[in-house]
Amino acid sequence: MPEIKFHRDVLLYLDELTDILIEKGYFSFYEYSAEYIEDLVNYAKNNIAIKPHKPAPSHFSKYGSDLFYITYNRNKQTTWYIFFQKTNSFYFVRYITNNHIAGHFLY
Repeated sequence: MPEIKFHRDVLLYLDELTDILIEKGYFSFYEYSAEYIEDLVNYAKNNIAIKPHKPAPSHFSKYGSDLFYITYNRNKQTTWYIFFQKTNSFYFVRYITNNHIAGHFLY
């Protein structure tokens, strides 16, 4: 399996997202929120090299050049978009968002 690396900003976002999900009432307990984020990260690690990916729209070029993305349908209401660059030796995750935030740029 190829190496998967995450941009520092992505790691910071995921760390903050744990608290955001609790503050907005999506989860009542930290461990459930942390598990949700862990599932998202594990999905990226386990699927980024094997799931068909699409070229990212130009709107996302601020996160890097030659970006691709895969989707993760966590539930009926939320689809996560994982943006990354491919190199010969690894995948570099540059941005993660969901349909509630950026979905209108992907349709």
